[in-house]
Amino acid sequence: MKWTRVGGVVLIAALLAGCGGLKFGSDFPSPTKDMLVVGKTTKADLHRFFGEPHQVGLDTGDPTWGWTYVQAFADKEFSKQLTVRFDEKSTVKSYSFTSSFPEDMARLK
Repeated sequence: MKWTRVGGVVLIAALLAGCGGLKFGSDFPSPTKDMLVVGKTTKADLHRFFGEPHQVGLDTGDPTWGWTYVQAFADKEFSKQLTVRFDEKSTVKSYSFTSSFPEDMARLK
């Protein structure tokens, strides 16, 4: 019975990939320099800009939040990822943003 359900899920996923594509995560706005200011931007600011983080963790002992969004089609895939590292005051210590979406590629190249 379990294999039947798994097979059904795989079949549905394959059909979606061929038609409308698959999405992972929630779309979030691509950050600008004024949205992420080291030592100033707070967790509350990030929550307001990007919504609930999809991942939380630690990087060399510092708390981190992460957002990921992926759109996959039969012939192409676009993704973007934002990772923010916080200092002891819960403000941005550092961040990393990567994207393969065409609008980000044009803006950041």
